Amino acid sequence: MTSAPSTNNKHIYLDYNATTPLDPRVLDAMMPYLRENFGNAASRSHSFGWAAEEAVKIARQQVADLLGASDKEIIFTSGATESDNLAIKGAVEMLAKKGKHIITCVTEHKAVLDSCKYLETNGLADVTWLEVGKNGLVTPEQVAEAIRDDTVLITIMMANNEIGSIHPIKEIGAIAHEKGIWFHTDATQGIAKLPFDVNDLNVDMASMSAHKIYGPKGVGALYVRRRKPRVRLSPQMHGGGHERGMRSGTLNVPGIVGLGAACKIAKDDFDKDQAHYKALRDRLEQKIRGALDHVELNGDDEQRLVTTFNISFAYVEGESLIMGIPEIAVSSGSACTSASLEPSYVLRALGVGDDLAHSSIRFSVGRFTTEAEVDAAADTVIKTVRKLRDMSPLYEMAQEGIDLSSVNWDAH
Repeated sequence: MTSAPSTNNKHIYLDYNATTPLDPRVLDAMMPYLRENFGNAASRSHSFGWAAEEAVKIARQQVADLLGASDKEIIFTSGATESDNLAIKGAVEMLAKKGKHIITCVTEHKAVLDSCKYLETNGLADVTWLEVGKNGLVTPEQVAEAIRDDTVLITIMMANNEIGSIHPIKEIGAIAHEKGIWFHTDATQGIAKLPFDVNDLNVDMASMSAHKIYGPKGVGALYVRRRKPRVRLSPQMHGGGHERGMRSGTLNVPGIVGLGAACKIAKDDFDKDQAHYKALRDRLEQKIRGALDHVELNGDDEQRLVTTFNISFAYVEGESLIMGIPEIAVSSGSACTSASLEPSYVLRALGVGDDLAHSSIRFSVGRFTTEAEVDAAADTVIKTVRKLRDMSPLYEMAQEGIDLSSVNWDAH
């Protein structure tokens, strides 16, 4: 196992779905391009530019190799949010004469939801918002039933960032291709955690971000299919015509090198990483669920990421729980929405009530998580939940077998 990056050893990091630490091997690959190899990859009249251009070429191939794609199908962006925006808005603009109907899902990342809402609000698209079951999944049948004659784009994420549920994108992509509809997936949480091949999964566009796979922040990629079908997107960033005319802007060479290195490591270490993730996630989950009652898993028990579990602790006030475990870095929702006091929109879509949604925590392990950290985190969570429940009259009533739903709280 590669040695972990330096961290605050008083804290335990279990929020890998939000971001990952930079793998030391990635930093080593990046350093020359942060110092002596500082050229602009578009400067083709001298050796500084040639060195940068060659580094970008190598990284592009490394990304393509991880995705099962051609290097000519990789567009570099600033991250998955930009990739989602480019894929969705760029496709709808390009296909405007063919139709303007989009199919998506209510539990998508905000980058997809807000892009679709923008198009809908401005009259540029009609959007069908598919609901999910209690397991957090849409079915291929739902997608097929939602297709119209003017449907031009289906965008369904590979795996949910909050609950880890894995959508059946291979089957959804097959339906899209049968109907001649472009299929985009926000694969940010799935790439490097699940087997991924754009042809096997019937994907036409796929978004990803380096900082979810032990690379640097501020860089990502969009896979754009070149054949069967040939996908062309209207650029959302203009000026210079970089990246096959789809994404202008001076390339972030150190970041791109880091993304490429992270992709190569993810491909080389895939089996080892999977075994590590699953062993530690299962260990943590079993300790917590084995020691506490009235704990409910959110999402699908089987079709979920090996890194992730999201659970609700009944009869515990969520903010008190988070404050009670300050030494453990976890999330009560998406990192992109954690500033909001509203319950998670993902959990609400699953039918989880506000009380349970507020007392939910997402645990996500990663490459540098250790058994000792998992054991310490489990002990702390169990101790804190028990302490908070000792102060809860509702928990005491539940332990006595009282059906709280039958209690008349207004009675005097």
